[in-house]
Amino acid sequence: MADVVLEQVSKIFPDGTVALENVDLTVLDGEFVVLVGPSGCGKSTLLRIVAGLDTATTGSVSIGGRVVDDLSPKDRDIAMVFQNYALYSHMTVAENLGFSLKLRHVPKETARSEVDNVAHMLALESLVDRKPRALSGGQRQRVAMGRAMVRHPKVFLMDEPLSNLDAKLRVAMRGELIRLHREWGTTTLYVTHDQIEAMTLGHRIAVLNAGRLQQVGTPKELYQTPCNLFVAGFIGSPAMNLVSGKLDAGADGALMLSVGGQRWPVPDSQLRRRPTLAAFVGREVVAGLRPYAISVDTGSSDDGACITVTAAVVEDLGSEKNVLFVPPFEVPDAVGGGTDTELIGMWTANVKANAEVRTGGKVTLRLDMDRAYFFDPGNGLAIPIADDASVVAAA
Repeated sequence: MADVVLEQVSKIFPDGTVALENVDLTVLDGEFVVLVGPSGCGKSTLLRIVAGLDTATTGSVSIGGRVVDDLSPKDRDIAMVFQNYALYSHMTVAENLGFSLKLRHVPKETARSEVDNVAHMLALESLVDRKPRALSGGQRQRVAMGRAMVRHPKVFLMDEPLSNLDAKLRVAMRGELIRLHREWGTTTLYVTHDQIEAMTLGHRIAVLNAGRLQQVGTPKELYQTPCNLFVAGFIGSPAMNLVSGKLDAGADGALMLSVGGQRWPVPDSQLRRRPTLAAFVGREVVAGLRPYAISVDTGSSDDGACITVTAAVVEDLGSEKNVLFVPPFEVPDAVGGGTDTELIGMWTANVKANAEVRTGGKVTLRLDMDRAYFFDPGNGLAIPIADDASVVAAA
């Protein structure tokens, strides 16, 4: 077994800065878990504590059922891949790959066999005699991964290993990582700020904010059932659109959401899914809509929630369009640490490629309130879907 277990791990720096606070996290044997969160949230610090490069102030770390708090990095049977590759410039690819084996006094024939095997897996066979300066960024990153792999560690720790690559190479390397993990099955803890990496690589994702673990779940769970406003605003690109409003009952008893001077009907299906939403009638709530839940109104129906806005920016992506606009109501302060559009009070609609909308033009948008999320503004927690046990909320 090579599971990684963090129990009540905290890290407080000498100046009093709290980098991590009571983090409980289990990475199962053979699992690929991704740590995400805004800059400074503690994800790299957590990785360094698991690696033994930093020491927790309180709490403990176990690897493969053994507490490793007092073990040096070399005795933890882990391998770390860094953002900056950290290759030895005076060594060839083959020498870089085999360096850790040389330090461990592995017999030359065995070491050569291991290096050849890894070079073959990573398509580095034709490059083994080159030095790092003669390699592309993607090739250097493959060498850095190969140097970690050749040791057959119990755990891989990866700290934003693809961040220095261009977009096309990142896509290729993501596929490579998925393939390698499928073949090797090594327990992996991976840090990234890139949501696409997190959503495509992770069996599960752990979201951190200000040193506290917010939610752990599969990519689908985090996207569809965020446990609080932070996760809702952070997971998803473009980010979830948020607005404060008041729930009340209309003349016919139907549930309505009042936002500024507008009133939007809330479908009965929302109450069936979220029975506790009824307790918020007469109270403030925060509503959230993913960009895909906002479409260009075709005029085929006069019911539902619609707003007329000016398209500030239209991003034509070929298969779809993102329409950025300032809504006719106040947008809450950014809670997800995410996009610039949140910071300047904009919403985003993700509409069909053939939608008639242009930058600077007026457009009427329909809001699908059946797909809306609702949050308690007091504590930021999601108003849950009934019998939904998939959410692991922060304590």
